[in-house]
Amino acid sequence: MKAFTLALAAVALLAVTDAAPTTAKVAAGKGQTITINDKNNFCLMLPKSPGEEIGKSEDDAVAFCTTKNLSGAPKSNQFPKGFIKSQHYSKNDKWVQMIGRFNPAKYSLSKNDGGGQYDIKAPPKSKCANYPHYVEFIEPDNGIYCLRCCKEKADCPLNKSTYGCQHVLKLTVPK
Repeated sequence: MKAFTLALAAVALLAVTDAAPTTAKVAAGKGQTITINDKNNFCLMLPKSPGEEIGKSEDDAVAFCTTKNLSGAPKSNQFPKGFIKSQHYSKNDKWVQMIGRFNPAKYSLSKNDGGGQYDIKAPPKSKCANYPHYVEFIEPDNGIYCLRCCKEKADCPLNKSTYGCQHVLKLTVPK
């Protein structure tokens, strides 16, 4: 019995020391509004808890931005330090969009998570400031995100949630 207890304690110790350290915390802000103000000031919907799968968070995701409570995004959280690796901003008279790369490990997102889509229907009551429509893809498996906020529904297709940024929005992701 003593040997079994020691072996069990050793396994527990290995499990604790093998865990990857993270500084990511559960989101304090419960904001449901995202925005793209310019290249350096924007938001994305993300799971409320670090490590949560994108697809499983589509009903309760919250806004994360370049700064906490970014103008246009009340009650938003701030991206974890080092989360956004690159961003490319573009705008025309129909929409504004942001596409880029992110580091999934900075919010304990799994590299095995194929990602998913957030939009005006999921999470419920979410929106993009100053636009009636939006679609966002977060893809932890390849570290790509994209967000488009639109004046017209047709420019923000919601029916292709498994296709991803490059296919649905016809975007090339910068390195």
